[in-house]
Amino acid sequence: MCQPNRLVEVVITGLCLTILIACDSGSSPKDLADETSASQGNSSIMSKEGVAPVTEAGLLVAPATSLGRRTNDEGVQHGQQGHWDTAEQSFRKAIETDDNLAEAYFNLGIALDKQGKHEEAVKLYKKAASLAPTNKLITESEVVKKSKHG
Repeated sequence: MCQPNRLVEVVITGLCLTILIACDSGSSPKDLADETSASQGNSSIMSKEGVAPVTEAGLLVAPATSLGRRTNDEGVQHGQQGHWDTAEQSFRKAIETDDNLAEAYFNLGIALDKQGKHEEAVKLYKKAASLAPTNKLITESEVVKKSKHG
């Protein structure tokens, strides 16, 4: 059986390959992602643009172009395992590397929320939404909507 970290790598690699195949085949990444999600028990979904998988914990994978992607994605892996303190450290490192990485701010907010640090989490959700006002995975998430009222 695969180790949890290896399984996450396999799933993410599969999603990336799905996008590449879609580009070559003429199918939309969304169509192929829906098929992939269904076959994987909906462990992740793709946005309409075919980017930024959302994990069951609501965490976002960083764009491939971000310098903070590796540490953000390490945080995602820790968060999926419920290791929120370790995930927090990874998201903070991702922000240090790329201080415009909205996904890392969003994910850090989730990690802090999970640890009961709600006030700081709200600030991070707002920061993520301000950095990525057109990213509906962030701006239309329930946690961001709730933070606007708090």
